[in-house]
Parts: sequence; structure tokens; C-alpha cells
Amino acid sequence: MRKVSMKPRNKRTARCLAVVSVAAALSGVTVPAGARPAEGTPGAASLGDRLFPSLGNGGYDARSYDVAFDYRPAVATMAARVTMTAMATQNLSRFSLDSAGQRIRSVTVNGRPAGFRTAGEKLFITPPRSLPDGHPFVTTIQYVADRDANPASPAVKMPQGMAWPWKPWVNAPDGFAVMGQADRSHVIFPSNDHPSDKAVFTFRVTTPADRTAVANGTLVERRTTNGRTTFVYRIDRPIPTDVVQIAVGKFTRTDAVGPFGLPLHSYAPTAQAAKLAPAIARTADQVAWAERTLGLPFPYSTYGILGAPSGYDGVALETPTISTFPAAALAQPDEKESPTQVHELIHQYFGDTVSPRTWDDMWLSEGHAMYYQFRYTSDRGFEPMDQIMKEIYADEAHQRPIVGPPAHMKNAVGVLFDTDAPGALTLYALRQVVGDQTFQRIERTFYTTYRYGSATTQDYIAVANRVSGRNLTGLFDAWLYGAKTPPMPGHPDWTGRQPSPSATPSSAH
Repeated sequence: MRKVSMKPRNKRTARCLAVVSVAAALSGVTVPAGARPAEGTPGAASLGDRLFPSLGNGGYDARSYDVAFDYRPAVATMAARVTMTAMATQNLSRFSLDSAGQRIRSVTVNGRPAGFRTAGEKLFITPPRSLPDGHPFVTTIQYVADRDANPASPAVKMPQGMAWPWKPWVNAPDGFAVMGQADRSHVIFPSNDHPSDKAVFTFRVTTPADRTAVANGTLVERRTTNGRTTFVYRIDRPIPTDVVQIAVGKFTRTDAVGPFGLPLHSYAPTAQAAKLAPAIARTADQVAWAERTLGLPFPYSTYGILGAPSGYDGVALETPTISTFPAAALAQPDEKESPTQVHELIHQYFGDTVSPRTWDDMWLSEGHAMYYQFRYTSDRGFEPMDQIMKEIYADEAHQRPIVGPPAHMKNAVGVLFDTDAPGALTLYALRQVVGDQTFQRIERTFYTTYRYGSATTQDYIAVANRVSGRNLTGLFDAWLYGAKTPPMPGHPDWTGRQPSPSATPSSAH
């Protein structure tokens, strides 16, 4: 994610892709013939994330979601359905999903009616028989989605007098987009809403014939009946729930070809299509720059950008295959908005393909996106890399005591707002110590080891130590967990900027 209304601060394993074929084959799963019913216990109602303690659910591993919406312009409610295919990781007598702001109509497990109840932001489901450990099961939930329902996160405690600035349902006069980061995607659809449990997705959105639906993945079907069109998108690589995108609007689609024939499909509000054309046109060159700089091919089968007409809560989001931006931001000059486009593009690698295992690991996502954003800014001649890093070093030195170190933020607000700059500085310091070639080998090894899965901070440190042949743990401990910003290797003259005596510390910026 990147706030687009302001300048940069001066500013495990990968799941086997066989889950795709497994999920596709499971339209009605039953316990194998001859199997004895399991004596089950309830799955945990939380994954114990330090920053989002109620988030996530245990006892199963989500493998795929099929999400459907029926959009009608005159009302804020939509008939909706989600089908989750999962693998039981224990004998399950009951399990839960994250769910908020929805009216649940019915639940089935393996095609049979299941008991259910809601409590807080949980949907508790009791299948008609216990689910055996190591076997897949399919849960279908019929519900009503309310785009006016935007419950605040129970984990996010804003400073006094401030309100959480983002809504999961971002409404527009002719449609909507969604913004689920960090823990709000389960307002959009019931799910195991934690980045450690990635899944593949199918999206089915029905709209009036004059609207277009956009979602992560490839458009695999489009059919119109009686003046209403159903769009079906599918992404066959697992992604985290917090970066799902589903949007409806009057969009103009632009098609292009990126490096090595990569299909590029971008969407702009039709009324603003001409203004967004330059931003869309530079996407191919940005993908080429990312592939060249990282030494890695683009991780998905398609890419593009989406201009959201509503302002999109004033942020840009790394929605896989279709990065989302406020349309007005994309209309800004190249030197102002192009680095932000690259920020979200790099997230396709770090954040989406390799995802943080816990929210304490978010610096792996935001730090990489910011670091390479600055590399791009420097390569384009907008501002030298060393000068950028010196400026953010000065700010970070006095910000850290307020918000905490990047791998152990003081609260959930900081994990979104304040991990980008210190994360980028950590990577810059690492490069200063090991040199560019070793740094690049560390980056590529980390990415290829954990792609399409999730990783922790300790995973990154272990890769860096192994690839460099050095014990760099002390360096990482200082930069990622230290109470004070460490001296920058190679730049002993860099100092922190002192805050104004009248400044009021805030963990949001």
C-alpha cells in the first residue's frame, strides 16, 4: 500500500500449485467410503497474530475461494455467495471464518446444511459430521453484502480525535471498489482473513450491461442475459485475502503487451480515460524495469492498473495482477505518480507473491516496495538514491521512538503507515554492507524460496546469512528491532532530524 496524497517520507513454503486442480475437482466433497467419522474438536478462532489478535482461524488451510456478487445500482445490498475449499489440519467438530457486516442466510458443508452462528467478527460453523484431518471439505455461504456497512477494525486503535481513514467498501456513483488491507477483507466476504493462509480465487460479478466488473486474475468468461452481464475472473496463484480487488464501474479497458508477451489489461473510468492514458502507457516500461532490476520474471500471467473513480480512500493498493489507484492520482505528472506505480508493481513480488507470515513481518512487503520505488526514482533521474535515503534516515531517526521498530511496531496502525521507510533503510544498509551483487543474490534467493507462499523476518535473515556467508543477525536486529535507528553503514555523517518542540507525535501520517 502507498498513500498517494503525499510525498514519500522525507519525506513457507510455497503451496504446491496442485491445489488448483484439487480445488477445481471438489464441487461436492464427502468423506471417503468406509471412513469412520472423526471424533473432532473445534478449530481455534484465532491465529494469535500479535498486532491483530482476533484475526484468522485454525483447524484448516484454505485452498480456494469462489466469490460471487449480484450488483444492482439502486441499492447498497448485494446477494452474495462464497465457496471455500479447505483442507482440515485436525479432526474438526467446528470451525470459524472471519466475517463482519454481513447477513448470513445459509451455510452448507460438503453440500449438506450446517449449523452456524455469528459472534463479534466470527462466523462459527458446525458441520453435520466432524471433518477428518487431512481431508478436503467445501463450505458454501449464502449472504447479503451491504456496501454501506463498514465496521471499524477492532485491532486498530487510532490516536484520540482521529478516525480510521479507510473503508473496505469504497463506493462510487456507478459502482464500487474494495480495500481490505489490513483486516477488512472479511467485511467483503467471509474468509480466513490472514496473510499466512493464501488461496486461489474465482470471482463472479453480475452487473447491468452498461457496467464492467474488474477483479484479480484473468477474465475467463463474460456472458450477457436479459440486460445483465456476468464477468468471471480467475487467479490461479495463491494470494492473501487482504489484497483482493473486486470493482464495478463504467470503465474503459486498454490492452497492451509487456515484456516477453505479458498481457497488460488496464481499466480507467470512461470519463477520465484520456487523462489516465499516459499512466497506463508507461506500465509496460515499468514492468520491464522491475524484471531487469530484480532479475526475476513477473510472477503472474497478466498485469494492469485500475483507476478507481472514487478517490479510493486516498491510497494505492497492491492488488495482485491489477494494482489499484485513485484515478485522479494516475492523472498526475510522470515524476510524481510513476514512482508510486512502481511501488505497487514491486508489491506484486514482495507482499503478494511472497507474503508476510504475520503482520509483524509487513516490513518485508512495504520496505521492499519503498526501496525499489526509490531505486526507480533515482534511475529515472528524478532524485539521487543516496539523497533520498539520507532524507528518510533523518525522519526515521526521530519517528522510531514514537511508533516502534519496523519488525515490532507498537500498534496495528504503525504496521501500515510506518514500516515502509525503516524497511527501505534496512535493505539499503544491507546493500551497503554486502555489496550490490550479494544483495541481489539475497533478494532473488529469498524470493524464489518463498514465492507463492509466505515468509517471516527470520526467514529473510536466514537467507541473507546463508547467501552472504556472514552472520548478519546483529545488523538486522539493530535495524528491525532496535529502539533507536542505527548508524548507516558507509554514511557516518547521517543524522536524525529533530522534531519541532510544538509537534504532536502521531502514529499515523
